[in-house]
Amino acid sequence: QVQVVESGGGLVQAGGSLRLSCAASGRTFSSAAMGWFRQAPGKEREFVAAINWSGSNPVYVDSVKGRFTISSDNAKNTVYLQMISLKPDDTAVYYCATSRRPGPPSSALDYDYWGQGTRVTVFS
Repeated sequence: QVQVVESGGGLVQAGGSLRLSCAASGRTFSSAAMGWFRQAPGKEREFVAAINWSGSNPVYVDSVKGRFTISSDNAKNTVYLQMISLKPDDTAVYYCATSRRPGPPSSALDYDYWGQGTRVTVFS
């Protein structure tokens, strides 16, 4: 099994920045990619960004391109999501997950282990 723990959420004014961290432990060698998803109140969970553990091929949902950057640190088994120019629409609980499929995939169905989430609230 793989354990996933997110951190770094908080309350931030529109236009501000946050960096989320996702630490994986356990059988991390079975994971090929890590992804970030988010779920806003009353909405379905949506894909945000993902990256292969090698650091290759970062992918983003269109709404965050140019504002969010995903990166990985293999030595620390940690993936980061740097978020700038935050908007109220970015308000959500952000979840990190691991996938055994490289790519990385953007469908939640391809992710195996999930964290408990970290809340991001952006106010105007």
